[in-house]
Amino acid sequence: MRRVVGPLWLCLVAGVASGLRGDGQPRAAVPAGAVEGGAVPTRALPVVDAVIKQAIEEKTIPGAVLVVGHDGRVIYRKAYGARALEPRREVMTLDTVFDVASLTKVIVTTTAVMQLVERGKVRLNDPVVKYLPEFAPNGKDEITVRQLLTHYSGLEPDLDLKTPWEGKETAYRMAWAETPQDPPGSKFTYSDINFIVLGEIVERVSGETLDEYATRHIFTPLKMWRTRFVPPLAARAGWIQKIAPTQYDENEHMLRGVVHDPTGRRMGGVAGQAGLFSTGDDLAKFAQALLNGGDGILSALSVEKMTSPEQPPSAPVLRGFGWDIDSPYSSNRGDLLPVGSYGHTGFTGTSMWIDPTTQSYIILLTNAVHPRGQSNAIALRSKVATAVAAELQLTASEKEALRWKSITGYNEAQSAARRMGTRNGSVKNGIDVLEARGFDVLLSGRTGPVPAKEGGSGEPSEVQNDKKKIGVLTNQTGFDAEGRRTIDVLASAHIQNPGISLEAIFSPEHGMAGVLDTTHVGDTVDEVTGVKVYSVYGGTDAARRPSLEVMKTLDAVVIDIQDAGVRYYTYETTLGYFLEAAAQAGTEVIVLDRPNPVTGAFVQGPVSDAGKENFTNYGNEPIRHGMTMGELAKMFNVERGINAKLTVVPMEGWQRGDWFDATGLEWVNPSPNLRSVTEAALYTGVAVIEGTNVSVGRGTETPFELAGAPWVKSRELAAYLNARGIAGVRFVPVTFTPTSAIYSGQKCEGVNIVLTERNALDGPELGIELASALRKLYPADYKMERIMELLANQAAYDGLVAGKDPRRIAQDWMEELEKFESVRKKYLIY
Repeated sequence: MRRVVGPLWLCLVAGVASGLRGDGQPRAAVPAGAVEGGAVPTRALPVVDAVIKQAIEEKTIPGAVLVVGHDGRVIYRKAYGARALEPRREVMTLDTVFDVASLTKVIVTTTAVMQLVERGKVRLNDPVVKYLPEFAPNGKDEITVRQLLTHYSGLEPDLDLKTPWEGKETAYRMAWAETPQDPPGSKFTYSDINFIVLGEIVERVSGETLDEYATRHIFTPLKMWRTRFVPPLAARAGWIQKIAPTQYDENEHMLRGVVHDPTGRRMGGVAGQAGLFSTGDDLAKFAQALLNGGDGILSALSVEKMTSPEQPPSAPVLRGFGWDIDSPYSSNRGDLLPVGSYGHTGFTGTSMWIDPTTQSYIILLTNAVHPRGQSNAIALRSKVATAVAAELQLTASEKEALRWKSITGYNEAQSAARRMGTRNGSVKNGIDVLEARGFDVLLSGRTGPVPAKEGGSGEPSEVQNDKKKIGVLTNQTGFDAEGRRTIDVLASAHIQNPGISLEAIFSPEHGMAGVLDTTHVGDTVDEVTGVKVYSVYGGTDAARRPSLEVMKTLDAVVIDIQDAGVRYYTYETTLGYFLEAAAQAGTEVIVLDRPNPVTGAFVQGPVSDAGKENFTNYGNEPIRHGMTMGELAKMFNVERGINAKLTVVPMEGWQRGDWFDATGLEWVNPSPNLRSVTEAALYTGVAVIEGTNVSVGRGTETPFELAGAPWVKSRELAAYLNARGIAGVRFVPVTFTPTSAIYSGQKCEGVNIVLTERNALDGPELGIELASALRKLYPADYKMERIMELLANQAAYDGLVAGKDPRRIAQDWMEELEKFESVRKKYLIY
């Protein structure tokens, strides 16, 4: 998915020189033509050189080693400045060994965990206590391996260093005693404790110490001969002379060959979060191995997975497993490399950034903390990455740029820290496209290109002159850009095309005007056209399906109706019922597409169980599917084996990341209680609890922005929910009295749900949070049984009954959600 290479104009050299030094010690691999202390001579990077030299002159860093790779080769390799300033000055060389600090997390710990995942010894969604039972105390029993890897565990940034302690076992006991500072899964907090614990998981599961494991399973296979924990300090070993010192410790001893990280140092130098020493050339081997799809240490699938967004889906900080993608720590990506790339930094001044799109990597190693820890390389990293990308023309086409956005930005499911917030679009609905095309798809014979049809070629067919009798399923949301009803547009289509005749109108739930909130909706006659209106909503299954007798009189049924973007909205089931009837009657279905009002980018919630199909659950879908009615029609028709004759007339100008307010289209309530885009967004979650004995604001001016009951204590519920740190919403204690629906005329206490960041909201998970809170706080009053009517997922329901953390319940449905997404993508139009 991220392996396409954009156009590049690079003159590259091949070849790697390696071998042993005269003293028998291994020598770092050197590309052919490379000169120690200089660049590969085929390409000059004067701006990069100037940026690094300026940082040295300004005493930001004493020196640096830069290695740049592209298309499988090292294309630039240079040492700058000094390796040491104190106690004496030493010149920086390409074979300098650096304390890479937190690069340990991704080079060793993440890689080791992913190897164990591949071997079936560790599962990412398992709770940590499965591998380390001692980890459970103080509310940590549901923290998962995934949450450690992505820094969403809620744990503190580091162990307490205010009091003296020594030893790995002491560190582990301190980690076991930690209490999360935030609910697990709710907030990104970069934490060394996460990787201390992961390091112990590697040791416990593999039966090897972390340094032994890394040497055997990572360094040796990749020939990373100058990479290790705890380098030997004896001069004859050949390491100490080449190590870049960091800074004076608390005893005024210069740290050289001893890990700079104080926690790692107290743990003896081998830990999951820090302690590794390496060279630019060795890290280049590792970076290239990832670009090559793992090079034997990992599978290509594991590399793809750990370097793709794996944090909670709606979180604003993007992290892979271990790797940084888009977060406050992403400075080393610079301004030009795409968001879809990944990397990591180390506190001592080290960094690496890898871009699969241009098959490139940038490794910048410095000891910025030398000699007294008063500098850092944060700004330098960004400048170097930007300069490298600019000078090497690491750019790609507009198509590639849009693809990057689809990974983490505006057009797809992730809420990136640098995401485009919205846009001012101009969308044409399917009805407007149909008019502009002269109603071509309504004719029995078609002229000119028409939208591709399920099972068809999409090519023009022979013209036929027989009259085409059509019906239309629509309501108040079916109108064109001029404000004319779709009914009237189709009724007058015969003026332009005499072969078209509107013979029947069908109205869904809430009737033609969309204002009825009852199952007693009868047939009527449209006053303007005189065409009979058949209701396809009522209290029985038969009343909700179109009459086969009527369908058989029609050549085609046009469907033009605004959906709400959630599985339990009945218009989707009505769509499915029309496809079924059309297949039986031999009638064509033509869907005029409209936007998903809550974007087509987010796919959230539990997938409904097989066997639980009903009018609010047509098939195996998640609550929030991220599809339009046209896309759903295509998926229903194929996946359910309906095989109706289907044509979708797509919109023009719609993007998957568009909320309805980005389309330029007029909002019309699709049903009586969905009165705004905000309510539509909250409906994806709040409606989950609607079947229970709680008011969700029906009968008030703000339906789905409220939740409460006469037995709720508003301040208590608001305080509990706010403490959960639910992304995208806040809760305000309120009192309200519904005028209809449950608790009509009764005073209710509850919460006003304030939508603070809609791109961060996971609606279905919000629904689970509400149900969990009500069950926890009011166990004697809250009756949850009917939640299954809309939830339609037994595992999620069982999790609620068992008192599981809502985030854990949500994590448990991710596997089925991913399966759905693989099916969904086959039917996406936009």
